[in-house]
Amino acid sequence: MTQRLLEVAPCEAMLRRARMEDMPDVAKIHRLAFFTAMPHMPVLHTPEEDLNFYTTGVFTSSEIWVAEFTDVVAGFIAFRDGLVEHLYVVPKSQRLGIGSSLLSLAKSMSDSLQVWTFQCNNGARHFYEKHGFRAVEETNGARNEERQPDVLFLWEREEASSAPR
Repeated sequence: MTQRLLEVAPCEAMLRRARMEDMPDVAKIHRLAFFTAMPHMPVLHTPEEDLNFYTTGVFTSSEIWVAEFTDVVAGFIAFRDGLVEHLYVVPKSQRLGIGSSLLSLAKSMSDSLQVWTFQCNNGARHFYEKHGFRAVEETNGARNEERQPDVLFLWEREEASSAPR
């Protein structure tokens, strides 16, 4: 999967709604990107449990979009009700505009978005700040499964944030 992605330009990525048959790729990308960015994180689930999580949970409750190059999924975003639940890109395909395109799609469908990331994930923090998100809450991690400190980011469309309340 990853080898084919190294040879493409970001403008070749096609965004489309995910299908159930995409969930194995989605689960693999999540695991690969997560542990590449944060190798010290505890491994709490098997790859099979990851796939079950996406097929029975995320797929049924969220809008999932994938970015693909010639039938190869390079990244995905899952979002609902003003919340980005997951945004992952194959590590060797990062910094090609894939994550930015997926995030722009979610932003186009909402006046505001929230997203949680781990405090130690400097790449994600920088990415969201670059895209107009601001940190609004930091926690000690007691409410997340990994029990790791996290941070909540918020983005608001300028028209929405400047309108009278």
